[in-house]
Amino acid sequence: MKIAVASDDGVTVSEHFGRSKRFMVFHIEDRKVISQEVRENTYTAHAMGECKGDGQSHHGEAHGHGAIVTALHDCQALVCGGMGFRAANELQANGIRPIVVDLQQSPEQVIQAILEDRLQTSKPFCRCHH
Repeated sequence: MKIAVASDDGVTVSEHFGRSKRFMVFHIEDRKVISQEVRENTYTAHAMGECKGDGQSHHGEAHGHGAIVTALHDCQALVCGGMGFRAANELQANGIRPIVVDLQQSPEQVIQAILEDRLQTSKPFCRCHH
């Protein structure tokens, strides 16, 4: 299983998955992390500063999440501090479970909590500008 954690600095969980600078991907087998990789976020209009917040992205194209879904296609879950409901729905439709957690945790603490079945989610998905 692979779980991605949105992070700007590799130390904390990002507040917004689409604006995060990177995704720390943890490969888990037998309830242990066997490897970890970092995927820079070059997939979302938010991360590239192209989202205007008006339902449009770069060059007037419809705001979508297809590139990020493709980039994380091999992950079963995505952990972040916040996410819009459209993004959450698109991830779920593609077999990736979105998980929103408290920002006071590091990516490693989140993964450990998942491995120990004690992760607590914190917020609903945002119904803001998207």
